[in-house]
Amino acid sequence: MTGFQIAESISPALARSVVSCGVNGETVELNRPINEDATIALYKFDDEQGKHTFWHTSAHLLAEALQELYPGIQFGFGPAVENGFFYDVLLKDGEMIKESDFPKIEAKMKELAGKKEPVVRREVPKAEALKQFAADTSSRTWKTVLSPHTPRVTSPTSAVVRTSWIPVRSRL
Repeated sequence: MTGFQIAESISPALARSVVSCGVNGETVELNRPINEDATIALYKFDDEQGKHTFWHTSAHLLAEALQELYPGIQFGFGPAVENGFFYDVLLKDGEMIKESDFPKIEAKMKELAGKKEPVVRREVPKAEALKQFAADTSSRTWKTVLSPHTPRVTSPTSAVVRTSWIPVRSRL
């Protein structure tokens, strides 16, 4: 059983409007299996947790769009923040993203979102994450992975994930 299935069992309209769920107080993706008795909350965009989920996922989608539009881009962090999201990037050869580029980036994000690709979450031991990111020259994620305070790293298996701080592409 997943959060999405629970929402669907209550109402198809509810299932269309939830963006994430809470399982015993932890916000998780709607497609993550719930394998034990738990306290469940369903979050819509109107909820603080729902907004954070939406913006977190949007940051990953932004990273994927930027990767396709700007080959060779390097990613730093791309968190959800109080009123939206961003991605810290470094373009090759001193290029810069200008405000006039925003419509092109937004169009690419809409195109990618329209594909409705499934979210795949994978938890890996730190050693495996180090190996994965060591081969990725466009990622600065290794600095986070190397932190002594990061015993496990959770990342998606999509390409953007490999170039960002967690998947990215995490469409929760």
